[in-house]
Amino acid sequence: MLKFEELYLRAAEHKGGVDVLEQLLPEASSVEAVASLDERRFLAEMTRCIFQAGFVWRVINQKWQGFEDVFHGFDVNTILSLQPEDWEEICADTRIVRNRQKIGAVRVNAQFIEDIALETGSFGRFIADWPASDLIGLLELLKKRGARLGGNTGQRFLRNVGKDSFYLGKDVIRCLQNSGLDIKDNPTSKKELAAIQQAFNQWHEESNRSYTHISKIAAYTISS
Repeated sequence: MLKFEELYLRAAEHKGGVDVLEQLLPEASSVEAVASLDERRFLAEMTRCIFQAGFVWRVINQKWQGFEDVFHGFDVNTILSLQPEDWEEICADTRIVRNRQKIGAVRVNAQFIEDIALETGSFGRFIADWPASDLIGLLELLKKRGARLGGNTGQRFLRNVGKDSFYLGKDVIRCLQNSGLDIKDNPTSKKELAAIQQAFNQWHEESNRSYTHISKIAAYTISS
């Protein structure tokens, strides 16, 4: 397994030096900033990531105000109070992308947020306090209890709300493979995911850097 120092030096060389690399690393959100997010923002980001999956992101972003309006600002209680006829109207509304499966996911995810809040006291606190050393466990929970939040969609959601997390894009996967991990280009098995988590945990222990920064650094060993 590649040591973090070597990983970092490879990324720095690839990007044109340490100073350039450091400037490319994003400012991390604090745990408290994530915990304090309103439930509406969590539901909004889930929805944004779901609708962007397999679609042109630019189109979703251009229509986003329509999404905010049609889904009542993503207020969880309002979403859960909508009647079947309300959902039929939403499915026909031209202000959004009219995909019934993805529209249906909004209600399921509103219920998911509500359930976690009732179980733990706060959905935001629940996400914020989940240990980064078990991100694979959090991603599995999103997949099982949410709707259409598996794979990269769940990872993008966590990144968008500021959760310290890795993102398994193609460059990160290639970096992990180059570092010695025996994983496929689209790793999905429990064994592969556990190996990925262990690799990030090791790099975190060696560097004391955030998982977000480690993920970016890993990608920069590959991307131009």
